[in-house]
Amino acid sequence: MPASLTTTFTNRILQGAAASLLVLALAGCSTTKDRMTTGSVPKLTKPVEEMDATELRSATDRLGQAYEKNPRDPVTGVNYANLLRMNGRDTQALAVMQQVAIANPADRNVLAAYGKAQAAAGQFQQALDTIGRAQTPDRPDWKLISAQGAILDQMGRASDARQRYRDALDIQPNEPSILSNLGMSYVLTGDLRTAETYLRSAASQPTADSRVRQNLALVVGLQGRFPEAEQIARRELSPQQADANVAYLRGMLSQQNSWQKLAAKDKTPQAAGDSSTN
Repeated sequence: MPASLTTTFTNRILQGAAASLLVLALAGCSTTKDRMTTGSVPKLTKPVEEMDATELRSATDRLGQAYEKNPRDPVTGVNYANLLRMNGRDTQALAVMQQVAIANPADRNVLAAYGKAQAAAGQFQQALDTIGRAQTPDRPDWKLISAQGAILDQMGRASDARQRYRDALDIQPNEPSILSNLGMSYVLTGDLRTAETYLRSAASQPTADSRVRQNLALVVGLQGRFPEAEQIARRELSPQQADANVAYLRGMLSQQNSWQKLAAKDKTPQAAGDSSTN
């Protein structure tokens, strides 16, 4: 795939992740929902992934107030930074996590979230280094390994990324978030058929969430099967959320030159394995 097209799709994928459509860019790290457990932190009325833009802004404001009262608290800082990123405020999220990491230099969850913020801000090598410090060799965390894969994908190192995903699957077999990230890795290099295979496997797992199915809808739609993609996109979502995701899919497919090039790339015979990447 031409570098310019890869960049376009990377940007779109990251935008979609912020809109709860895609899960490529570090879905494996500790999430806002996972860590929203401390009594001093404002509780959310629904999972972050299901919030609309108004609800996200409201939750961000509430977490921001809690952070101002106690900027050293790791749970508050991590949750606030995650919400900032979901609102597209990556620079502010990074600044928050820098301060939280200074106050909690040995906290594994803080280091993971700091690396997440660095990656979102485009500091990929720094993110890899930070997440590496969060890892413990005797008890490797599959979420951190998958996160490293997502960062490597954003750096254009697809073969290395996919190896990290497979390392994570060795620890956590059939984990849908890893399979989804692996599938989206193939989207970035234009191999839509392989991407669909992994995403269908991810979506078939009992623990798969709606974000995995939205990734599958994207890949199906990119191959020109929009009625099927729309059907997948509307499952398990409210009408408002489904309409938003379908509109996003239509916007992606309206970029005819980009997606037709991607489809043409997919039809070109390729060598087996990962040799076609990068």
